[in-house]
Amino acid sequence: MNREIRWFALISLIIVALALSACAPKEPELGSAENPIIISFVPSADAAEVLASATQITDVLSEKTGLTITAVVPTSYVGAIEAMCNGEAAAAALNTFSYVVAHERGCADVALASVRFGSATYTGQIITRADSGINSIADLAGKSFCRPDEFSTSGWIIPSITMAANGVNPDTDLTEVIDAGGHTGVVRGVYNGDCDAGATFVDARTNIQEEAPDVLDVVVVIATSAEIPNDTMSWATDVPTEIRDKVDAALIEMAANPDENAILQELYSWESLIEVEDSFYDPFRQVLEASGIDINKFVE
Repeated sequence: MNREIRWFALISLIIVALALSACAPKEPELGSAENPIIISFVPSADAAEVLASATQITDVLSEKTGLTITAVVPTSYVGAIEAMCNGEAAAAALNTFSYVVAHERGCADVALASVRFGSATYTGQIITRADSGINSIADLAGKSFCRPDEFSTSGWIIPSITMAANGVNPDTDLTEVIDAGGHTGVVRGVYNGDCDAGATFVDARTNIQEEAPDVLDVVVVIATSAEIPNDTMSWATDVPTEIRDKVDAALIEMAANPDENAILQELYSWESLIEVEDSFYDPFRQVLEASGIDINKFVE
């Protein structure tokens, strides 16, 4: 009799557990209004301007895919990485170095690379005022330097390598390193004399040409970099393939539509988008390794 009671109690507990499990609220599907797909857009220019354009992009993507997609703009490249790694963003328009770090952390898979001027690579530049007396990389010692962000590929990672190769230690030989909040901010900082020099993509000087028509004369280029792989559209590793494929296809379609492409051009000067594998960024990794930069120190 005791055995029958125990079995009855056990079965009752199982039934109750199953009933509670069935009643437990399910996680809303990714892409629903209750659980939107959040795409993080890095602040390459003024954050408010980036958010305005990014929101237009996610509105178009939502219409094309039937999914609810929302744009956010973190305050830095590091913030974009953390958003993916912490589950706060499903995707991000990561720059080259940020993608490499996020992938090494196991947080990101590249899907698309941007194309500008018919190329999936770009170059960086080091700039200064024409009247600064700075004519070479070696002249940067003892000067202040504006960068978009510490994780900016063309604005800090590659310039740091270039400076070190020319006998300037970016950690000790610069009097001050100023985070300007984007490439446009760097150009503006150099133009206004807030810093002696800075680094951006080629040719970010035109970003302030409307407000400063003489910028190409006042701000000059003293060095340009080797080719750098373009920025990415990357996905958090736990996002289902069917969602990735649907949004990627919509982005490519958007880039091919002249009216919708204008929004991409406004945001990041994206001419088109192409599918790439992670191996596309291996040559850049080799540059980092050859220069002595240990990617693991950025992986926390």
